[in-house]
Amino acid sequence: MRVDIWSDVVCPFCYIGKKRLEHVAEEAGIELEIHWHSFELDPNAPAKHDTSNTERLAKKYGRSYAEMEEMERNVAAMAASEGIDFQWQKANSGNSFNAHRIIHLAQSKGLGNEAKEAFFHAYMTEGLAIGEREVVEEIASRIGLDNAEVEYVLDSDELADFVRHDEKIAHEQLKVTGVPFFVFDQKLALSGAQPREVFLQALQQAESDDQNIEQTDAAQCNDDSCEIKP
Repeated sequence: MRVDIWSDVVCPFCYIGKKRLEHVAEEAGIELEIHWHSFELDPNAPAKHDTSNTERLAKKYGRSYAEMEEMERNVAAMAASEGIDFQWQKANSGNSFNAHRIIHLAQSKGLGNEAKEAFFHAYMTEGLAIGEREVVEEIASRIGLDNAEVEYVLDSDELADFVRHDEKIAHEQLKVTGVPFFVFDQKLALSGAQPREVFLQALQQAESDDQNIEQTDAAQCNDDSCEIKP
């Protein structure tokens, strides 16, 4: 089944949603054909921030440092339930534009899933500075991309139009306000890291052409917040 996913590599709920969907599909015996689409949560972010993620997000979302730590611990617990070791204390956020371009390069070679997983893992588990060029190059090499091609992309505007096109579709056609955002079989949409039973229902209904699905107010990241819904 084709699944189009809009996400950002610095969004923990995008990683959680990816894993959750994969687990549900595997248990249901449904083979997924995933098409990854770019969605930058902060297009104006620097390559690397000069403060910790906790401090920066507390300021951005108007929370206390302690409140932000508690939220991050809750996200880590949610991630752990899907087999993700979210090392939020050492997360190094930054501009994800180059990561998105390299994911498009990888996708053109049938390595989109490998690239997305590698960037998620590098950011959330290893704590690598995802916006720095040398980190992007290292992750690209891990999944077997040709170094010369990677250098060409990073030295030019190559694939920038792919990122912008994805974001234009998200904003103008799909009215996406937060990620992750899933479209099943090009006809049924889900927003957020939904519970497993909702993902299963989406997969089953997309197969049967039944497009009525009851969504929850699921965890997602947007311009204003990145948290688990009450």
